[in-house]
Amino acid sequence: MKWTYLIQRKLRAMCLLAGIMLVIVLGTILSQHNVEGIGHSSASIYNDRLIPATTIIYITENLYSKRLALENHLFSSSAAVSDKVGNQLKSYDKSIDSLLSLFEKTYLVEEEAKSLSAFRDQNSRYVMLEAEILSLCAAGNVEEGKRIFAQHGALKFREAVTSLNELTDIQSNVGKDLMKESKSNMASFGVITSLQIGLALVIGLMILALFYDSKIIEKPALKDKSQYFNLN
Repeated sequence: MKWTYLIQRKLRAMCLLAGIMLVIVLGTILSQHNVEGIGHSSASIYNDRLIPATTIIYITENLYSKRLALENHLFSSSAAVSDKVGNQLKSYDKSIDSLLSLFEKTYLVEEEAKSLSAFRDQNSRYVMLEAEILSLCAAGNVEEGKRIFAQHGALKFREAVTSLNELTDIQSNVGKDLMKESKSNMASFGVITSLQIGLALVIGLMILALFYDSKIIEKPALKDKSQYFNLN
């Protein structure tokens, strides 16, 4: 009876061990998934949020530099000569196009794609307006160029800057969501790690218990103390 009890106890312990090992394996797989998620979120924060945010700053800088260059030209004594400022504006436009191309290669959420498309359209209209102003100046109609620059030009410029500000806000919000996701993955990873440590301790205790039971089984059962002595 004792042998049967001990064997049943061992079988139950083995089944429990198998279950615990399965939980540990599943926990390890889930931990790897969480680690991959943390790595992906970190990479996305840098590649798809930080770099584009920096790109927006450079685009905004080029826009303001363009407007300042055209303004200085309009209120200079050589406003009728537009070759120099025209080349400057083309250089800024080329820089903006390159920055936009870099921005478009990153991961864009739907709102970002819409805002970026809106900015491209607004920037194209602003470039056409600059070309019109330069044509007026070249034709000697500097005052009309100043009027368009101060009215329509200011409106188009504000629209373009507003689109860039919207992109910046979207970048910030998506970045916050990625940070929340990373924190959630870290919390899950911590819980799973603690669970695995606890299960490892349980396995250790069960192995000790099984080892103790094995010693009991291997020890011969003595019915009579006289078996310890040799009979003459």
